[in-house]
Amino acid sequence: MGYKIAVVGATGNVGREMLNILAERQFPVDEIAVLASRRSLGTEVSFGDQTLTTKDLDKFDFAGWDMALFAVGSEATKTYAPKAAAAGCVVIDNSSLYRYDPKIPLIVPEVNPDAIHEYKNKNIIANPNCSTAQMVVALKPLHDRAKIKRVVVSTYQSVSGSGKDAIDELWDQTKGMYVPGQEVAPKVYPKQIAFNVIPHIDVFLEDGSTKEEWKMVAETKKIIDTSIKVTATCVRVPVFVGHSESINIEFEDFLDEDEARDILREAPGILVVDKREAGGYTTPVECVGDYATFISRIRQDSTVENGINLWCVSDNLRKGAALNAVQIAELLGNKVLKKG
Repeated sequence: MGYKIAVVGATGNVGREMLNILAERQFPVDEIAVLASRRSLGTEVSFGDQTLTTKDLDKFDFAGWDMALFAVGSEATKTYAPKAAAAGCVVIDNSSLYRYDPKIPLIVPEVNPDAIHEYKNKNIIANPNCSTAQMVVALKPLHDRAKIKRVVVSTYQSVSGSGKDAIDELWDQTKGMYVPGQEVAPKVYPKQIAFNVIPHIDVFLEDGSTKEEWKMVAETKKIIDTSIKVTATCVRVPVFVGHSESINIEFEDFLDEDEARDILREAPGILVVDKREAGGYTTPVECVGDYATFISRIRQDSTVENGINLWCVSDNLRKGAALNAVQIAELLGNKVLKKG
């Protein structure tokens, strides 16, 4: 016996990826509904070897459905997630709307699986920000061993994190650089993204940080430990898919780089590729389509008493969004609903 699953926002990048991963991982589905706004009504999407036609989200009745995976923006989520939850359907939400609600669990299954039981508070579970998700997978096993005091992270985030229009903008700007008179002015981003990097993701806050940077701080504290100090600089780079992070970690206790490497090799969801030679590390191109969070460049930081540096790469459409949502659904099914 399987589950009745709804995918909300099924025509977007993340929604389509959710469908791919549900099929790849053979999630026990008895019935699936693909939902979209009226603008995308009737669009066909793939689920395994099936072709499904989207239904109208506005008219959909969530009663009798087990889970709804939401991959729409905060405004639409604000309207439809409470309706689904009130109808008894557990919402797994990819937007930022519920991440900071103390009554709603924010879950990365490899990191804080026991928080799944808190879904009963509002029948909603939040999926973290893409840049946070991969980082906490790396931090948690190290924190369990030596307790993290402070994290300094710089991100190198792909344009797919901004949606299809951003992917198109990078592609069009890149082509336009080689054809005189066909240059493409920035629309999605405040500056040219092709052959450039932009140290600005989301809106600026009063203290000079951006909201993306604030998210990494707040979400790491909620998911792992409120005592961890985090400072982040988030940068958009001309990469289509795959987020990278340079992470500096300061611990309360000494942790040798070799032990850190061994811990990470044994940790769930992580693949260590760390050879001190040309090409002995993972880049975004190599992680696309993979489930793992890749860790490379593990080394001691001699400038602090107990420090480690590492490089972290992951497919942001997968672990940063769709995969994590499906893993939450699997966790919910295995630990709570237990139908599959």
